[in-house]
Amino acid sequence: MGKTIFTIARQYGSSGRMVGRKLADQLKIHYYDRELLRLASNESGIDEELFYKADEKLKKTFFDYLARKKYRENWISPDSDEFTSDDNLFNLQAKIIRGIAEKESCVIIGRCADYILRGRGDVVRVYLHAPFEERLKAVLALSPLSEEEARKQMEKTDRLREEYYSYYTGGRVWNSADNYDLCIDTSRVTVDGCVEMIIRYLESIQRGKGGR
Repeated sequence: MGKTIFTIARQYGSSGRMVGRKLADQLKIHYYDRELLRLASNESGIDEELFYKADEKLKKTFFDYLARKKYRENWISPDSDEFTSDDNLFNLQAKIIRGIAEKESCVIIGRCADYILRGRGDVVRVYLHAPFEERLKAVLALSPLSEEEARKQMEKTDRLREEYYSYYTGGRVWNSADNYDLCIDTSRVTVDGCVEMIIRYLESIQRGKGGR
């Protein structure tokens, strides 16, 4: 396998992290999730806790959105008052993601990685989803939350991810198939089955390139 970066966007409760970890383990490549926040913290010197507080959450007004339009591929210098702004935290994290993509095959979970790495031919963009009630069952099986608490947590998390994605990609729709190479309903396939589908998809791409 040549160098390949797998980006995985996922609805809450759709087993995104489990699929990502198994895919990375099977291919013996690195798995990046919240470790990206630590790497961005180390790179910038900004407290890691600030990255956690801003992670896949949007704390902006409608007017902020209009002013921003889309994320800019640069970051702010440490002497600026905006150095620890949410926008700059995102840009620093994007810098880490692009740097990783230049060096190695890996799996990257969330954080608009599919958009940050747009235009690259070595990226497989995956979106994992499932009907709400099926995801609810999965969440309840793995957490101590009540059903009501789980429903609220799922709705809130997906809403924050959707807003975050739209803001930093210039209005793209997070759950649109147009943004991804492969969309999988995880209620119909096991975690192992998802991993197999992603690998088979990559193999089909590679065979297609070899035949040109």
